Amino acid sequence: MAVQCARCSNALPAVTPVAAEPPDAEISQLRRLTGNRYRIVRRLGSGGMAHVYYVEQTALGRPLVIKVLHAQLARESEMRERFRREAEAAAHLTHPFICPILDYGASDDVVYLLMPFLSGGSLADRLVKERTLPAVFAASTAAQVACALDYAHRRGVIHRDIKPDNILFDDDGYAIVTDFGIATARRHGRLTGTGRAMGTPHYMSPEQAMGRMVDGRSDLYAVGVMLYEMLLGIPPFDGADSYSVGYKHVHETPVAPEIVDSRTPPTLAAIVMKCLDKSPDDRFQRGVDLADALIGFLAQNTSPSASRLSWLARRAGGEPVPAA
Repeated sequence: MAVQCARCSNALPAVTPVAAEPPDAEISQLRRLTGNRYRIVRRLGSGGMAHVYYVEQTALGRPLVIKVLHAQLARESEMRERFRREAEAAAHLTHPFICPILDYGASDDVVYLLMPFLSGGSLADRLVKERTLPAVFAASTAAQVACALDYAHRRGVIHRDIKPDNILFDDDGYAIVTDFGIATARRHGRLTGTGRAMGTPHYMSPEQAMGRMVDGRSDLYAVGVMLYEMLLGIPPFDGADSYSVGYKHVHETPVAPEIVDSRTPPTLAAIVMKCLDKSPDDRFQRGVDLADALIGFLAQNTSPSASRLSWLARRAGGEPVPAA
């Protein structure tokens, strides 16, 4: 018998039942593993290693992000260890320009990290959208990253994968360094065997591309690559594959920024080229040295906010701050 409308008594059209989609297995496992402490709102994206979900902390309504290692990678001991080390490395670093890890969990094929939600997106997003960025913005971003790295380096942590994807921005536009997944620390041996380069080829220092041991000056080389890309819209070296890019990092001299674009401020171009020197001994020796050079540029090209950035970065990083 056809179902009738209660008002007009006309027969209602038949509705074909639609089979309900089975619940997402990963989300279901994640809920069980976290004890439903977080409400999963939506997936923000996926990368080569993990899915990223926007979640709300149930008790506090706080926006957070859960990064879940892909199930096939979670079954690999080295990838699980890399993920765990990201949590461990960041857990020992408390700095306003370093993204904290709030929680870590692992069970069966689900391995996750919990971190704050940063609404400003990544530096990679901005480069895709705008291609080049203003010199003052580029210098300010790099100065903040350099201060964060100086703090990490002084605690024995080398990031080893500084790149635009790993620089996020908070609500106020401050740069936040994230993803310490292949970081090395004094308390650990190397994650991989000798001679295997880990990182992203376009941002690798020459010594990293050769699979040699690296120190903090390798991270500062990567900051120089990012500065080059922010100013000019291209990295200093490109190639058909990772080997050719790595070869250029080791053997070729980058074209100076002011030659690629004559509008590049000479002071900033000189800072970039010092970061990109083949020899670590000829680069900036500490992140704070690079930050000071960038802040010097900002002081000549911006309002007094540059000095406030210097005070904030040094104060938060445990550096002595000169009296005003």
